[in-house]
Order: sequence, then structure tokens, then C-alpha cells
Amino acid sequence: MPSKPIPGSSGEVLTGLPPTYVPHAATGLLHLPRFIAKAKYVKANGALPPSYAKNYKRGMDRFLCLHLGVDPAAVEKIVFESATDDEIDGKLKALFPADVRAARWNRDYVQKGMTPSGREFLKEALTNMGCADRVDQIISVVDLIEFDEGRIE
Repeated sequence: MPSKPIPGSSGEVLTGLPPTYVPHAATGLLHLPRFIAKAKYVKANGALPPSYAKNYKRGMDRFLCLHLGVDPAAVEKIVFESATDDEIDGKLKALFPADVRAARWNRDYVQKGMTPSGREFLKEALTNMGCADRVDQIISVVDLIEFDEGRIE
């Protein structure tokens, strides 16, 4: 039977965040729903758990914003100042370039961690989670997130 993460090995897990493979309805961009959800969490709770705070507006959030040519703080500000999802979507569409190049981003996103150094990162993370036996199955950073949040068995 394949291993599962040691509870708490990666810190607190927010299982209510959108899955990594669900695109943003208005743009088609993967990861954007998660970034928005994390900003909403910060707005409601003041901060993310440390396990998420370390990469908030960094990590994948920053990679997405670099792809779009925007500052992660601008995305956060829109979420903080908006009352509805429709308002958030409208302001983000005004902030983002007309062509968000969703297909290019989505391909790059799902392949994060597939380089030799990325594979080493995944191996170390999975070992720390007590799941070194899963190195050949969890092949990207996106899969690692899904695995950690319980969406990959």
C-alpha cells in the first residue's frame, strides 16, 4: 500500500483551497483560484498558517505573476478591496494583459519540478513527509501540493 504524508509533516494543511488543476473560470489560468483563495483567507483571518505563509506571494503565486507581468501585491490588493468574486474577476482582467497566454502558463505550471533540481526538491519533500516510496508517482510540484492536501491517494 502506498504511503501517505505523516500528519503535520508539512505543517497545517488547508484542504479548502481549490485543487491545483482547476482553472480560473474567467481567464483559464491554473493556480489563480488558489492564489485568490489564499488572499481571501488572509483577508478573513489576518494571516495564513505558516506552512502556506512561507510561499504566499512567492513560489507559484510569484511565478504566475511573473508570467502575467504583475506584482503579487496588486492581486492581493484587488482581493482585499473587492466585495464579490465578479468584482475580483473584473479587476483582475483589467490588471492582467489582454492575452494571459493561459495554455503556455498551464503547461509550465504542471511541469514545475520536472527538472533534475526539481526532482531533488520533490525527493527531499516526500522524504520529509515520510513518503520516499512515492518519488516515482509524485512527479511535479503541482502533484506534491495535491498529494499533501489529500487529493492524490
